[in-house]
Order: sequence, then C-alpha cells, then structure tokens
Amino acid sequence: MDNLFDFGFTLVDEDELEVVKSISAEAISSDQTRQDIEERLDRLYNAIQPLLNNLKSNPEKEYILWPNRLAKIEQFEDYILNIYQGN
Repeated sequence: MDNLFDFGFTLVDEDELEVVKSISAEAISSDQTRQDIEERLDRLYNAIQPLLNNLKSNPEKEYILWPNRLAKIEQFEDYILNIYQGN
C-alpha cells in the first residue's frame, strides 16, 4: 500500500456540484464588489487630498483667494457624486 497515489479529486453528486458552483459565483461577485468599492474609495481620497493640501499650504495667510468658488464647489460636488454612484 505504500505505492497508493492520490489523484487529487473526489466524487460529488450533481447537487453538491451546484452548491460549489453557486459558492464560487458568489465569491467572484463579492471580490468584484470589493474591488469596485476599493477603487471608488481610492478615487475619493485622490480627489479630496489635493484640496486639503492646498488649504494647508500657507497656514500663515489668514484669507483664501478663491475666484469662482461657487462654480468650482458645485463642479467638485458633481465629481464626488459621480464617484460615489460608481460612474
């Protein structure tokens, strides 16, 4: 019996095979969802970080010159919303 070779497979019935396929499909879907969320979080971070860096770049200055502030903020809100919604 020392020469027994295990080929690395087991026999399953059709129901067990369907369960394995279902679990595999769920795992793939969960991984894709995780990757999508991770990418969106990275995009959000990369969108917000330049704003924070610019705001703290000259702390000795008391005022911020920000022409067209409302238009720029609305544009940024749309950008963030698109990332949030996965667009």
